[in-house]
Amino acid sequence: MLLASIALLPKWTWTVNPVLWAPAKAPAAALVAAIGIVSLLLGLKRKITDQTTTGVLFLAMAGAMFLFMPEHLQLRYYSLLFVVVFLGGHALLNWQVKRGGGSAEVASDFIVYGVIGVLVGARLGHVLFYDLDHAIQNPLWVLEIWTGGLASHGAVIGLIIVMYLFTKRRGVPFLEGADRFAFSATLGATVVRIGNLLNSEIVGKMVPDQSWGMKFPRADIPGSMEQPSFGVEELAKVPYRYPSQLIEIALGCAVFVGLLIADRMMGKEKRPRGALISWFFVLYFGGRLFTERYKEIEALPKDSLISMGQWLSFPGLLLGLYGLYRAFKRREPVGWVEAGDAPRDDDEDDEDEEPAESGSAGPSEGDDERDEAGDDERHEDEDDDEDEDEDEDEDEDEDDEDDAADRKPSADPDVESEFEDGKLKKRRDP
Repeated sequence: MLLASIALLPKWTWTVNPVLWAPAKAPAAALVAAIGIVSLLLGLKRKITDQTTTGVLFLAMAGAMFLFMPEHLQLRYYSLLFVVVFLGGHALLNWQVKRGGGSAEVASDFIVYGVIGVLVGARLGHVLFYDLDHAIQNPLWVLEIWTGGLASHGAVIGLIIVMYLFTKRRGVPFLEGADRFAFSATLGATVVRIGNLLNSEIVGKMVPDQSWGMKFPRADIPGSMEQPSFGVEELAKVPYRYPSQLIEIALGCAVFVGLLIADRMMGKEKRPRGALISWFFVLYFGGRLFTERYKEIEALPKDSLISMGQWLSFPGLLLGLYGLYRAFKRREPVGWVEAGDAPRDDDEDDEDEEPAESGSAGPSEGDDERDEAGDDERHEDEDDDEDEDEDEDEDEDEDDEDDAADRKPSADPDVESEFEDGKLKKRRDP
């Protein structure tokens, strides 16, 4: 039964060319410079520091392209996927920040920090952890990010640093910002593995019995990274490997679903601060301890029991476990409130309820004075009404007397006697 199951496992060869397009250097550098100029002018006009900084970075990027890159650039799938990471990460961060009460501009302002943190951290992480000798021999190679060679552990460290700087500048707790970025970090960790697959890099170990797996001729045949096609004899010499990139893509999807479940179970905005990013560290780095078993060992002897990726994942896992312990022990409330912002609605409601509660406990001195003043006004109004009624009665009496004096002698004596006796007036009284 086991042998039959192994026979059903797939075998295929991965020969996708990592270069999507090779445009000329000058037009590409001019386009990047134009974007930088527009961003710089808009930032200066609107007095937005982050947009101005973005413009400066694009101009610096255009200069680097013109000075250091070859005449024909290589637009790789890897580069396009980084665009997907930044745009998708921006959308997820914006969703989290707005749900926590922050403004829509927060995610846009952070994107500059995020790009710098990911690129610099991931590149330096790869150089320091995996390929330091190559960097020493050719220092300019460190700047050739488009050729691949980015370490996820370095990207995490870079993001931690820039998130600390960003939140400190805005007066927001660091763990609040880290929590909001957990989903974006998961997306980045997943999409980058798709880039590794398209680049035929970070391949898996060879399958012992060669009964299934993937062939990566661009990784196993020296100098064939940009080769358009491969012959049958060349492919026959390429071994089958574990699809480590697909395994880590599956890990990223599982971590994303796990964060959604954890977020819902913790009550979303009722969760303790620091819990969401801690769950990311536990799920992702805990999973990396498993997936690293199928990856080709780098920077260490091939017979090492533990890979460099596993060594680097242990601190992340322990940090996540400690973060969960700390978060649920302190239970600090979440909420994106920057320095100088108005207090939250809950505080305003409490202030509004205080006068009502004090009024229900008993009348205050001010209330007594207002009641007494109101009673005096009511008494004065009643006295004025009585005076007006008396004046009206006197006017009616005078009118009645004038009418009686003007009557003719032929008037009925009985009616005249009633006027004299005042009976008619009494009948007209209300």
